[in-house]
Amino acid sequence: MKITIVVGAFFPVPPIRGGAVEKAWFLLAQEFVRRGHEVIMISRAIPQFHREETLDGIKHIRVRGFDSPASLVWLKILDLIYSVRAMMRLRRGDIVVTNTFWLPILLRGSKRGQIYVHVARYPKWQMRFYSGVARLQTPSNAVGRAVEAEAPQLKHKIKVIPYPCPRPNDVPPSITQRDKIILFVGRVHSEKGVHLLVDAFANLPAEISKDWTLSIVGPAEEDLGGGGERYLAELKQAADRAKKVFFHGPVFDLDSLQRHFYAARLFVYPSLAERGESFGLAPLEAMAHGCAVMVSSLECFTDFISAGETGFVFDHRLNNPADALRKRLESVMTDQTMLERVAENGYRRSADYSVDRVANQFLHDFSSLIEARS
Repeated sequence: MKITIVVGAFFPVPPIRGGAVEKAWFLLAQEFVRRGHEVIMISRAIPQFHREETLDGIKHIRVRGFDSPASLVWLKILDLIYSVRAMMRLRRGDIVVTNTFWLPILLRGSKRGQIYVHVARYPKWQMRFYSGVARLQTPSNAVGRAVEAEAPQLKHKIKVIPYPCPRPNDVPPSITQRDKIILFVGRVHSEKGVHLLVDAFANLPAEISKDWTLSIVGPAEEDLGGGGERYLAELKQAADRAKKVFFHGPVFDLDSLQRHFYAARLFVYPSLAERGESFGLAPLEAMAHGCAVMVSSLECFTDFISAGETGFVFDHRLNNPADALRKRLESVMTDQTMLERVAENGYRRSADYSVDRVANQFLHDFSSLIEARS
């Protein structure tokens, strides 16, 4: 098959600045090439990368993109400009995958291949404009249901295929071999609930928290999706009460990130993004690295986290969510046997999301669309 993957305007590929969508499709592109398919990736150009090059069999084409703006209206305008630039570089093929807002509309009636829309976030009224595409693929059942609710006439075009999650080559160390570290990895932004985690940790009873530290890994910079310097300063001020909270900044190098995962006993992802969190790749990555995982009660996490079995859940919708998180932390930090059991169950569950298995699902779906059209 000839597969073209067009990712968004704001992050480059290879994903040296992060981005769940970019990470996922870069992994899948490598697997597609390994299986003999022809893959072109179109992504944001940055000075570190050539505008055109072939790496590990993937043909990369890069067009000028943008830093992510705060304004949603301006974001859509920049996406339109980028999508037009990307469209000008498209070649004829079998499948065109994209998560951009405008490209599926611009390609309506195009001969460049079957339009495969990756719906990376909850829909915001745009699904009605995608009636001409071949597929609306969502990473979670929660987003799939939201797409169907917005455009029930397109139900037959919806397909749920998760993000891939690569597992380390070696077996992760057991919980008992790790330091007593609680870890967060993700954008340091209020919608990720990082302030809840810092507040909850700072208010733990001293007899419980005395041997534990909290590590926060991720960008606070606004151009990388963070909450900015003011939010980071507020977090650090709140963390002063605990004395054992460490802010490591963004870590995109996979080996360095693995060291953080392997050091931690408990990974906490207290996201508050009711209509922004579409899958939760970071908790799944933590599970693949043998961490016990705790998340908020967002619907998207239920695809791979069963409360008390493959992970822990706290109710972020209560009047005092930070206190709810603190109480949940207290209950699990003092039960190492339970931590170890949940971590082992989570590690086994993460195998269902291997790059190989997820690539199988995509390639089977691509083939079905091509066969239906012929």
